[in-house]
Amino acid sequence: MSDEHPEPRRHLDLDPDTVERDLMKLVLTVVELLRQLMERQALRRVDEGGLSEEQEERIGLTLMLLDDRMTELRDRYGLRPEDLNLDLGPLGPLLPRD
Repeated sequence: MSDEHPEPRRHLDLDPDTVERDLMKLVLTVVELLRQLMERQALRRVDEGGLSEEQEERIGLTLMLLDDRMTELRDRYGLRPEDLNLDLGPLGPLLPRD
């Protein structure tokens, strides 16, 4: 018995530009979260006096370079810093607001 109304094929029409941008947004969000956590940890260690002057300088330089690179990648994909702060509904935003 032939099916008179075959079920339509279900497929997604994905725009490669949108997929790449959304993937980059997710990746940059995770990197930004880790960057902020590392920055807080470094500041805590500096405040406690647990780092040498050389270590403090190296950490500061590394965090500045990472921030610069994040800015470049956001600009390349047309993202703003606030685009990386995912709304978790009742939990609020993923990233703390500065």
